[in-house]
Amino acid sequence: MIRVAIVDDQPLVRAGFGAIISHVDDLELVGEADDGERALDVVRAQRPDVVLMDIRMPRLDGIEATRRITADRASDTKVIVLTTFDLDEYVYAALQAGASAFLLKDAAPEALVAAVRVVAGGDALLAPSVTRRLIERFAAAAPVDDSVLRHLTEREREVLTLVARGLTNAEIAEKLFVSAATAKTHVGRVLAKLHARDRAQLVVIAYESGLVRPGAP
Repeated sequence: MIRVAIVDDQPLVRAGFGAIISHVDDLELVGEADDGERALDVVRAQRPDVVLMDIRMPRLDGIEATRRITADRASDTKVIVLTTFDLDEYVYAALQAGASAFLLKDAAPEALVAAVRVVAGGDALLAPSVTRRLIERFAAAAPVDDSVLRHLTEREREVLTLVARGLTNAEIAEKLFVSAATAKTHVGRVLAKLHARDRAQLVVIAYESGLVRPGAP
Protein backbone atom coordinates (compact mmCIF):
# COMPACT_ATOMS: atom_id res chain seq x y z
CA MET A 1 0.00 0.00 0.00
CA ILE A 2 1.34 3.44 -1.02
CA ARG A 3 0.52 6.14 1.52
CA VAL A 4 -0.27 9.52 -0.04
CA ALA A 5 -0.79 13.04 1.35
CA ILE A 6 -2.23 16.00 -0.58
CA VAL A 7 -1.12 19.59 -0.01
CA ASP A 8 -3.00 22.35 -1.84
CA ASP A 9 -4.76 25.51 -0.73
CA GLN A 10 -7.69 24.85 -3.09
CA PRO A 11 -10.29 22.54 -1.50
CA LEU A 12 -11.57 21.40 -4.90
CA VAL A 13 -8.10 20.26 -5.95
CA ARG A 14 -7.64 18.30 -2.73
CA ALA A 15 -11.09 16.77 -3.08
CA GLY A 16 -10.51 15.78 -6.70
CA PHE A 17 -7.14 14.15 -6.13
CA GLY A 18 -8.38 12.60 -2.90
CA ALA A 19 -11.30 10.95 -4.68
CA ILE A 20 -8.97 9.46 -7.29
CA ILE A 21 -6.55 8.09 -4.69
CA SER A 22 -9.32 6.66 -2.52
CA HIS A 23 -10.64 4.56 -5.40
CA VAL A 24 -7.32 2.84 -6.17
CA ASP A 25 -6.63 -0.40 -4.32
CA ASP A 26 -2.90 0.11 -3.72
CA LEU A 27 -3.11 3.80 -2.74
CA GLU A 28 -4.17 5.16 0.63
CA LEU A 29 -4.92 8.81 1.44
CA VAL A 30 -3.37 9.45 4.86
CA GLY A 31 -3.53 13.24 5.17
CA GLU A 32 -4.33 16.63 3.69
CA ALA A 33 -3.01 20.14 4.25
CA ASP A 34 -3.81 23.59 2.86
CA ASP A 35 -0.37 25.17 3.29
CA GLY A 36 3.28 24.24 3.70
CA GLU A 37 3.36 24.55 7.48
CA ARG A 38 0.51 22.10 7.90
CA ALA A 39 2.13 19.87 5.30
CA LEU A 40 5.18 19.47 7.54
CA ASP A 41 2.90 18.48 10.43
CA VAL A 42 1.15 15.88 8.26
CA VAL A 43 4.43 14.40 7.07
CA ARG A 44 5.81 14.17 10.59
CA ALA A 45 2.64 12.53 11.90
CA GLN A 46 1.77 10.21 9.02
CA ARG A 47 5.09 9.54 7.21
CA PRO A 48 3.47 9.25 3.76
CA ASP A 49 5.37 7.61 0.92
CA VAL A 50 4.40 10.38 -1.50
CA VAL A 51 3.22 13.98 -1.07
CA LEU A 52 1.34 15.77 -3.85
CA MET A 53 2.56 19.34 -3.25
CA ASP A 54 1.19 22.62 -4.59
CA ILE A 55 3.76 25.40 -5.01
CA ARG A 56 1.98 28.69 -4.39
CA MET A 57 0.42 28.58 -0.93
CA PRO A 58 0.07 30.91 2.07
CA ARG A 59 2.42 30.91 5.09
CA LEU A 60 4.96 28.45 3.68
CA ASP A 61 5.17 27.75 -0.04
CA GLY A 62 5.61 24.34 -1.62
CA ILE A 63 9.26 24.90 -2.52
CA GLU A 64 10.39 25.49 1.05
CA ALA A 65 8.09 22.75 2.35
CA THR A 66 9.64 20.34 -0.18
CA ARG A 67 13.15 21.38 0.88
CA ARG A 68 12.40 20.68 4.54
CA ILE A 69 10.73 17.34 3.84
CA THR A 70 13.52 16.04 1.63
CA ALA A 71 16.23 17.34 3.98
CA ASP A 72 15.07 14.85 6.61
CA ARG A 73 17.39 11.90 5.97
CA ALA A 74 15.33 9.76 8.33
CA SER A 75 12.35 10.08 6.02
CA ASP A 76 11.78 8.36 2.67
CA THR A 77 8.87 10.62 1.74
CA LYS A 78 8.95 11.65 -1.94
CA VAL A 79 7.37 14.82 -3.31
CA ILE A 80 5.48 15.32 -6.56
CA VAL A 81 4.95 18.99 -7.34
CA LEU A 82 1.58 20.10 -8.67
CA THR A 83 1.60 22.83 -11.31
CA THR A 84 -0.67 24.46 -13.88
CA PHE A 85 1.92 24.48 -16.68
CA ASP A 86 5.07 22.46 -17.21
CA LEU A 87 7.74 25.05 -18.10
CA ASP A 88 7.47 26.85 -14.77
CA GLU A 89 10.54 28.29 -13.03
CA TYR A 90 8.94 27.46 -9.68
CA VAL A 91 8.73 23.81 -10.67
CA TYR A 92 12.43 23.87 -11.47
CA ALA A 93 13.11 25.43 -8.07
CA ALA A 94 11.09 22.64 -6.47
CA LEU A 95 13.14 20.00 -8.32
CA GLN A 96 16.27 21.72 -7.02
CA ALA A 97 14.76 21.56 -3.54
CA GLY A 98 14.37 17.78 -3.82
CA ALA A 99 11.04 17.10 -5.53
CA SER A 100 11.04 13.81 -7.44
CA ALA A 101 8.75 14.89 -10.26
CA PHE A 102 5.99 17.26 -11.25
CA LEU A 103 2.43 16.73 -12.38
CA LEU A 104 0.03 19.03 -14.19
CA LYS A 105 -3.13 19.73 -12.19
CA ASP A 106 -5.28 18.83 -15.17
CA ALA A 107 -3.60 15.45 -15.60
CA ALA A 108 -5.81 12.46 -16.27
CA PRO A 109 -6.58 10.24 -13.24
CA GLU A 110 -4.50 7.39 -14.67
CA ALA A 111 -1.53 9.76 -15.05
CA LEU A 112 -1.83 10.75 -11.38
CA VAL A 113 -1.93 7.13 -10.26
CA ALA A 114 1.02 6.20 -12.50
CA ALA A 115 3.04 9.16 -11.20
CA VAL A 116 2.50 8.17 -7.58
CA ARG A 117 3.47 4.56 -8.26
CA VAL A 118 6.60 5.48 -10.22
CA VAL A 119 7.87 7.96 -7.65
CA ALA A 120 7.05 5.67 -4.71
CA GLY A 121 8.98 2.88 -6.40
CA GLY A 122 11.93 5.12 -7.19
CA ASP A 123 12.54 3.15 -10.38
CA ALA A 124 12.53 5.91 -12.97
CA LEU A 125 12.12 9.62 -13.52
CA LEU A 126 8.54 10.60 -14.29
CA ALA A 127 8.09 11.93 -17.84
CA PRO A 128 11.85 12.28 -18.45
CA SER A 129 11.49 14.13 -21.76
CA VAL A 130 9.27 16.82 -20.24
CA THR A 131 11.37 17.07 -17.10
CA ARG A 132 14.55 17.31 -19.16
CA ARG A 133 13.06 20.15 -21.23
CA LEU A 134 12.16 22.02 -18.06
CA ILE A 135 15.63 21.52 -16.56
CA GLU A 136 17.40 22.49 -19.79
CA ARG A 137 15.48 25.75 -19.94
CA PHE A 138 16.36 26.93 -16.45
CA ALA A 139 19.69 25.19 -15.87
CA ALA A 140 21.19 27.12 -18.79
CA ALA A 141 21.01 30.28 -16.67
CA ALA A 142 22.44 28.68 -13.53
CA PRO A 143 26.14 29.09 -12.63
CA VAL A 144 28.15 25.97 -13.48
CA ASP A 145 29.78 24.21 -10.53
CA ASP A 146 31.49 20.90 -11.30
CA SER A 147 33.03 20.53 -7.84
CA VAL A 148 30.12 18.29 -6.83
CA LEU A 149 31.42 15.67 -9.27
CA ARG A 150 34.93 15.45 -7.85
CA HIS A 151 34.32 12.15 -6.03
CA LEU A 152 32.82 10.36 -9.03
CA THR A 153 34.83 7.90 -11.10
CA GLU A 154 34.82 8.17 -14.89
CA ARG A 155 32.34 5.30 -15.11
CA GLU A 156 30.08 7.00 -12.56
CA ARG A 157 30.17 10.24 -14.56
CA GLU A 158 29.18 8.23 -17.61
CA VAL A 159 26.28 6.69 -15.70
CA LEU A 160 25.17 10.12 -14.44
CA THR A 161 25.18 11.41 -18.02
CA LEU A 162 22.95 8.54 -19.12
CA VAL A 163 20.56 9.08 -16.20
CA ALA A 164 20.31 12.76 -17.20
CA ARG A 165 19.37 11.68 -20.71
CA GLY A 166 16.43 9.76 -19.28
CA LEU A 167 17.73 6.20 -19.58
CA THR A 168 16.43 3.50 -17.25
CA ASN A 169 18.73 1.08 -15.44
CA ALA A 170 18.03 -1.55 -18.10
CA GLU A 171 18.89 0.90 -20.88
CA ILE A 172 22.06 1.98 -19.09
CA ALA A 173 23.08 -1.67 -18.75
CA GLU A 174 22.57 -2.20 -22.47
CA LYS A 175 24.48 0.96 -23.36
CA LEU A 176 27.48 0.09 -21.16
CA PHE A 177 27.42 -3.67 -21.89
CA VAL A 178 26.98 -4.56 -18.22
CA SER A 179 24.33 -6.47 -16.30
CA ALA A 180 21.19 -4.78 -15.01
CA ALA A 181 22.39 -5.42 -11.46
CA THR A 182 25.71 -3.69 -12.17
CA ALA A 183 23.93 -0.69 -13.70
CA LYS A 184 21.69 -0.45 -10.64
CA THR A 185 24.76 -0.59 -8.40
CA HIS A 186 26.45 2.23 -10.34
CA VAL A 187 23.34 4.41 -10.09
CA GLY A 188 23.11 3.69 -6.37
CA ARG A 189 26.72 4.76 -5.85
CA VAL A 190 26.16 7.97 -7.78
CA LEU A 191 23.09 8.73 -5.67
CA ALA A 192 25.07 8.12 -2.48
CA LYS A 193 28.13 10.13 -3.49
CA LEU A 194 26.05 13.11 -4.60
CA HIS A 195 23.72 12.85 -1.59
CA ALA A 196 20.76 12.76 -3.99
CA ARG A 197 17.45 11.19 -3.05
CA ASP A 198 16.44 10.09 -6.54
CA ARG A 199 17.00 10.34 -10.28
CA ALA A 200 15.28 13.72 -10.58
CA GLN A 201 17.95 15.27 -8.39
CA LEU A 202 20.65 13.53 -10.44
CA VAL A 203 19.32 15.17 -13.61
CA VAL A 204 19.43 18.62 -12.01
CA ILE A 205 22.99 18.01 -10.76
CA ALA A 206 24.14 16.74 -14.17
CA TYR A 207 23.01 19.95 -15.88
CA GLU A 208 24.04 22.41 -13.18
CA SER A 209 27.51 20.87 -12.94
CA GLY A 210 27.99 21.25 -16.68
CA LEU A 211 28.40 17.51 -17.18
CA VAL A 212 25.42 17.61 -19.56
CA ARG A 213 24.79 20.68 -21.66
CA PRO A 214 21.33 21.94 -22.68
CA GLY A 215 20.53 20.73 -26.16
CA ALA A 216 23.01 17.86 -26.05
CA PRO A 217 21.75 14.61 -27.60
